[in-house]
Amino acid sequence: MTLRYYAAASAAAGVESERLEVPEDATLASALEAARAVVRSPGPDAPGLEEVLRRCSYLVNEVAARDPKRRLADGDLVDVLPPFAGG
Repeated sequence: MTLRYYAAASAAAGVESERLEVPEDATLASALEAARAVVRSPGPDAPGLEEVLRRCSYLVNEVAARDPKRRLADGDLVDVLPPFAGG
C-alpha cells in the first residue's frame, strides 16, 4: 500500500510518499496508525503528523474514503489531503 502526502501532510511526514506493508485485514485506520509509528524527519516548522492526520481527508484509489474501517489491499493508493484554503 502506498501513502501519498500533500501540502502540510507532506511537510509533517518529511516525505511525499511512502510504501507500507499492511496485513490482509488492514483498514484505513490501521494503515494511518502504521504511518504514525514511522520515525519522521519533518520540516523545521512543520506540525506533527499526528496533528495533521486528525484534520485530513483521504482518497483510496482516487475515491473518497470517509470510513476508517474501510478495508485496504496491498496495491491500494491512499492520498492524504489536509484541509485546503482558497476559492
